Amino acid sequence: MRVGLVIYGSLNTLSGGYLYDRMLVENLARAGHSVEIVSLPWRGYAAHLTDNFSSEVRRLLMRKRVDVWLQDEMNHPSLFRLNRDLRRLGGPPLLSIVHHLRSSENHPAVWMPLYRAVERAYLRSVDGWLFNSRTTRQTVEALTGQRRPAAVATPGGDRLMGAVPLGESEISSRCYQDGPLRVLFVGNLTPRKGLHFLLDALGRIPSANWQLDVVGRMNMKPAYTRSLMKTLQASPWKEQVRFHGALDQDELKAVYRSSQVLAVPSSYEGFGIVYLEGFSFGLPAVGTTYGAAGEVIGSGDSGLLIPPGDAPGLAAGLARLANDRGHLLTLSLGARRRYLTFPGWEASMNGARLWIESMAAGGGA
Repeated sequence: MRVGLVIYGSLNTLSGGYLYDRMLVENLARAGHSVEIVSLPWRGYAAHLTDNFSSEVRRLLMRKRVDVWLQDEMNHPSLFRLNRDLRRLGGPPLLSIVHHLRSSENHPAVWMPLYRAVERAYLRSVDGWLFNSRTTRQTVEALTGQRRPAAVATPGGDRLMGAVPLGESEISSRCYQDGPLRVLFVGNLTPRKGLHFLLDALGRIPSANWQLDVVGRMNMKPAYTRSLMKTLQASPWKEQVRFHGALDQDELKAVYRSSQVLAVPSSYEGFGIVYLEGFSFGLPAVGTTYGAAGEVIGSGDSGLLIPPGDAPGLAAGLARLANDRGHLLTLSLGARRRYLTFPGWEASMNGARLWIESMAAGGGA
């Protein structure tokens, strides 16, 4: 089977969505299928809309000889109208990989009707949807008012630790180590990931009780990063925060292993691979109630779910973990147990591949 995959930029981009796409491509390749990447350049939203009228982009897609098209839903502004032309020509099935919707994010209210309309038109222009969570599926069906052939293949969390998570004895010993609560944030520095919210909450806790390690690309939203740094430098607890930038896998494993809780209070997550990866190290996760984080985190069992923007509530939850190490251990062991209930990458991507093969063969599953 010849597969075309449409993305923006490089498949090696550091993000959960691109990791999912890479894992799917690798699974397809292992099964003997060829995958050709069609990379459209990163530009602004308005510029992406003009791709629909670009003869160059049109020729690029129409000249490819593939049996099925996969499109990362992030590319929707470039394809919402162009897909209609591709379908009208009777080409191969168009399948969208949907991680989360732009219209689920926080944007200025004036732009939201446009974002919803373009995203709705795009999602209606494809033949099938591949989702990373039940929440994403429900969100898409609510936006479009339609159903399509679809599959849900959740991400795996075994990229770093494999099938066997960190042992209970090491987790227990780590929970009771002396010193401040070691909080870990893993995510690119963008407003959606909520580092500003986490810092607000931590600033309400005595600084002797916590330290924060921040892992992730710092150049995604330069203005946001500058604002964070300005806030931090003006704070009395700036020495409690360490920025590591992007780390390789071995470095990331070491940081996970030495931390005690993972806090990524995103305003929205389509799934939250980072929470599941943290579980493999026995780290309870702190997320928010909006989006699909609740499909991963069992609040009070393997972590905490806080309403977006509730800094006092987040501070109270983290303060309890710092002061009650028995509670920290309960959630840490709960995180380990919950990790074992999720399929790994291979099993999940096998299911995604079988669905794609069925759709390419005209199965319409």
